[in-house]
Amino acid sequence: MIQKMLGTATCALLVSLAGAASAEGKIVISNWDGYMPADLLANFTKETGIEAEMTVHATNEEIMGKVVASGGKGYDVLFVSSQFGEALYNLGLAAELDHAKIPNLANLYPEAMKLSFDVGLKYSVPYAWGTTGLCYRSDIVTTAPTSWNDLLKPADALKGKTTMLATDRWLMMPALLSLGYSINTVDEGELAKAKDLLIETKKTLLAYDDTTFYTKLVSGEASLVEAWDGWCNFGIAENPAIKYVVPKEGSDMWVDTMVVTAASENKEAAQAFINYVLKTENHRWVAESFFYKVPNKAAMDGVDPALVAQYPNMGITPAELLKFEQLRDLGDGQKLWSKTVTEITTN
Repeated sequence: MIQKMLGTATCALLVSLAGAASAEGKIVISNWDGYMPADLLANFTKETGIEAEMTVHATNEEIMGKVVASGGKGYDVLFVSSQFGEALYNLGLAAELDHAKIPNLANLYPEAMKLSFDVGLKYSVPYAWGTTGLCYRSDIVTTAPTSWNDLLKPADALKGKTTMLATDRWLMMPALLSLGYSINTVDEGELAKAKDLLIETKKTLLAYDDTTFYTKLVSGEASLVEAWDGWCNFGIAENPAIKYVVPKEGSDMWVDTMVVTAASENKEAAQAFINYVLKTENHRWVAESFFYKVPNKAAMDGVDPALVAQYPNMGITPAELLKFEQLRDLGDGQKLWSKTVTEITTN
């Protein structure tokens, strides 16, 4: 619920900020914990006069459930992965953006305007993007992995030493890619074949793990894991023997986005916040602090080349990213996906 601010003495500041709105109320932002500078909100308020409050969600599914249940009331800006942003828009819960209110969109790579789930950024703004691949201990794995089958059908020495991501879209992805299927398929037969493969793979796994897989690599508990590239970089930071590779069958192109809720009562201020995030120094912080690629050319141009040398996947270009399929909202097909994943994980 939007709360009225005390005072209106910030108008002069707001006029000077291109695309900003009048500070009529406090905006509420929901993001993953630690996914933006700790002082960002305070600095945003200092510069614009707009009060901002952050709430934390652990998963896309968590915030999606809350927003669907409330109709989006109580939230102004949501950080969600692309397929969830698309779902919110399709449900009428994400607002269309006024690009005139977000002039720092000019900092983005041209490729950011060509994302298949939201061509032209009608309702979302990309915050970070990357790939999903194989993260492994090069000092333990004798032959460097090149295929998703190195995870799905591991060598005997790796059995019990591998993990896969637990979230349904990424849990299914390796099998779908290895079988030559779209990562957005809702074909019952294709999902059944992927399910059969993953049930066999499950017998070889140490765990399904979305949060501690890179620490398992660092400790040696795991030797080969499915990983988002930025998370693999967390492991590389602790042990340079950890390496990352996109398998020959390909990857998804994941995108974390910012959307404004349709229920927001202060959409101009919400868009002013997105514009502030897109400032070069703010967005560069994300790349330099989390070792993630950001879609902000001005920010990435300022990243120390030594960082890219240490974390090679940060050097993947936007053009290379766009070669991979992007995750899409499955609509009614999500029910079949959920059923399939439940049958895999409980079998």
